[in-house]
Amino acid sequence: MRQRVTSRRQFLRLTTAAGAALLVPAPFGFTRGLDAQVRALRPTADPGWEMADAIVARIKAPVFPSRVFPITAYGAVGDGEKDCTTAIREAITACQAAGGGRVVVPKGRFLTGAIHLRSGVNLHVADGAVLAFSRDPRQFLPVVFTRWEGVELMNYSPLIYAFEATNVAITGTGTLDGQASDEFWWPWKGAAGPAKGPNQNAARKRLIEMQAQGVPVAERVFGDGSCLRPNFVQPYRCKNVLIEGVTIVNSPMWELHPVLCTNVTVRNVRIATHGPNNDGCDPESCKDVLIEGCTFDTGDDCIALKSGRNDDGRRVNVPVENVVVRDCTMADGHGGVVIGSEISGGARNIFAERCRMDSPQLDRALRMKTNSVRGGVIEHVYMRDVTVGQVAEAVVTINYFYEEGDAGKFPPIVRDVEVRRVTSKKSLHALLLRGYAHDPIQDVRLVDCTFDGVQKPDIVEHVTGLTFSNVKVNGEIRK
Repeated sequence: MRQRVTSRRQFLRLTTAAGAALLVPAPFGFTRGLDAQVRALRPTADPGWEMADAIVARIKAPVFPSRVFPITAYGAVGDGEKDCTTAIREAITACQAAGGGRVVVPKGRFLTGAIHLRSGVNLHVADGAVLAFSRDPRQFLPVVFTRWEGVELMNYSPLIYAFEATNVAITGTGTLDGQASDEFWWPWKGAAGPAKGPNQNAARKRLIEMQAQGVPVAERVFGDGSCLRPNFVQPYRCKNVLIEGVTIVNSPMWELHPVLCTNVTVRNVRIATHGPNNDGCDPESCKDVLIEGCTFDTGDDCIALKSGRNDDGRRVNVPVENVVVRDCTMADGHGGVVIGSEISGGARNIFAERCRMDSPQLDRALRMKTNSVRGGVIEHVYMRDVTVGQVAEAVVTINYFYEEGDAGKFPPIVRDVEVRRVTSKKSLHALLLRGYAHDPIQDVRLVDCTFDGVQKPDIVEHVTGLTFSNVKVNGEIRK
């Protein structure tokens, strides 16, 4: 059986041992077999990436029957005024009862409340179609089982929601419009200065206290009056999820937020929304996720991988793992590919390649954010062949001092991070790495990278195993 090489050190150890064996006289034919063994032990061109190939190979988008259920056949009218919530729900019910198929939103602007997908249903938003979601919070009641900033609770329904479903999809080249604005949904975030009307601050504090006290989720009831904004699209505990082709604008909060899902494909989605906490795609405690060909222009992180917050994340204790991001474009955002900060359940086997990032309003390319209140283990993170025009802060950021800093009892672990063939044209720093003296960041490798237009030196605090191989910063070789 072929032995898998997981690190450069292991490769050198194995090949050195094999080389020593070749110095000892051996029977005819043995050295030929040993040569073959050594070749088999050689790492691929980019060690570690063979796992990414295996992850992609087993992710399969769901396939749906050819049955079609136009929402107009159930009374929906695309004039942007008629409430089509009931018609859409009836089309989804009929589709599931028939054994699955496509619920089609045709050309037009259709006003709706919460949409709940069911097993076997592909919500297909056709070219020229717009699903415009109500600005009336009551349209997203009754409350459902959901997560809000990494904590489980009963809250407003996400705009599009699926719970414990198998084979669900949102496809098409139409638009999902959350209709959030400076007047609707976004003011609930609150402000640094005097708040404009009701906001989430009191409810957010109460939710964090409830999870710390171990209050059962069924008793964490928020919703009406809480001002905890719903996420846009949230499949929860689902299997075989596909989100493909659609454009998403004006989200109340996070846009795509699969939670505790397996086998997730997000492909050729365009997200353009600049509200507060408007993350683009946030797989949380999910396994086997492919995000490819997407465009992000967001008010927060473009892609943020998560696994629950604080005691609640440790209680559920499910990491986000086996995630491949490729061929995506990132414009504005706090970070391009981000892990954290709700990362108490951990993250592992994260791969990002062939992405393009460029904006003076994009802060970082690769970012890990955590602290000793969140904790969690982040490991086996690989990025390669990423082209950065400019970022505002650093190309690579790992920060243990996010928000609360070193104020908890759960020191985070970040280890085995490799950045390979990443180039940038402009940044404040190349690296910003801040660990704790008692808990350093471990094993960060940069290989064949070029960082130009770097204005200030790296910030590196408490990192062990930081290595450079053929890395240039402003034309000078970094050692």
